[in-house]
Amino acid sequence: MLLRVHARTTLAILTVLNFLNYIDRSVLFAVQPLVQREFGRNDAQMGLLTSAFFVCYMAGAPVLGYLADRVARKPIIITGAVVWSAATLLSAAAWDFPSLLFRRVLVGIGEASFVAAAPSYIADLFPGEKRGRMLSIFFMGIPAGTALGYLLGGVMGYRFGWRAPFYVAAGPGVLMAAAMLLVREPLRGACDQWGETRERGTLRGLVRNKAFWTATLGMAFMTFALGGMQVWMPTFLIRLRGMMPVRANLFFAATTAVNGVAATLAGGWFSGWLLRRRADAYYLVSGAALALSVPLALAAIYLRGPAMFPAIFAAEFCLLFNTGPLNAAVVDSVSASIRASAIAANLLVIHLLGDALSPSVIGYVSDRSHSLQNGFLAAIFALVISSAILLFGKRHAPSLAPGR
Repeated sequence: MLLRVHARTTLAILTVLNFLNYIDRSVLFAVQPLVQREFGRNDAQMGLLTSAFFVCYMAGAPVLGYLADRVARKPIIITGAVVWSAATLLSAAAWDFPSLLFRRVLVGIGEASFVAAAPSYIADLFPGEKRGRMLSIFFMGIPAGTALGYLLGGVMGYRFGWRAPFYVAAGPGVLMAAAMLLVREPLRGACDQWGETRERGTLRGLVRNKAFWTATLGMAFMTFALGGMQVWMPTFLIRLRGMMPVRANLFFAATTAVNGVAATLAGGWFSGWLLRRRADAYYLVSGAALALSVPLALAAIYLRGPAMFPAIFAAEFCLLFNTGPLNAAVVDSVSASIRASAIAANLLVIHLLGDALSPSVIGYVSDRSHSLQNGFLAAIFALVISSAILLFGKRHAPSLAPGR
């Protein structure tokens, strides 16, 4: 009983940290016009703030993941939270554009250390049949934190100046990092139910690990679609559907927040329930949900009037439904000895092929065709590819452990 309480308490702390992580990441997006006006930078230079963040985030993740497989993960998680919180606080005191750019780089490095280590930490708190549900709780912080970051920046930034939301966002991360000092590091591999093999237990074998690459490539194309749509959907609602900017942003933030909780938890619960009956449950659930998202996404971009809003909501629900299952598939595809390194490799691939690329691709197609609807077709094509990878590759899922 005490072990269960400890595991749930640790999960709660890590979930709040992940929630704060994404607030700190996204608050800049809401106040970007104010920052641009003060520093007198063009759109390309402002985009560099996010690009530099992602480059350092992706470059740092493999190094920090490798480290997290060899030393205690709790100090890495705590240090990461303190670094990104301090960098967020210092961002509020930036006196020019280069200093703000450097501090956003530090936010990326801090977040990379946390995201590379935390899922591995959670995997050692819960057995395989519960991981989909527990990871869905943890990753629920992504859309919920992103939505709150937009709201916090939008409300405070335009009333009190763009620095104000950074001051507010920075403090809680340090407090939750201190709370991590109260929990103990779980035994690495304590809850694993699959045997150690060369493919599952070595970095060299990871290259040939079909279960890992099925989940990772499926997630990469899903991330391409989701990341691109999240960047361009408010612009689509304003430019093509004539919505007021405030209304468009509030609608999409609210939709993302609700789906971030409902869809993420539902996907984690359902795939965990199905895993008791099918070893390929994580891959099957994700592939089917992504296939369903294709006609819904098409409806979202081509319907007009009131019918458009439920179509957008349903399409995003199907996309976020995969958060728990896909991350659990990555975690379960490898053994504890290389889990943090595998998660870091996954982060590098999904962002490199996904949301670091898709906003530019959608924008390019939109410019060339003079239609943002055509730009969204690139994202919908990525959903088709993602679904095909997962449904075809589900045969590579790890077999159910004996006695389950």
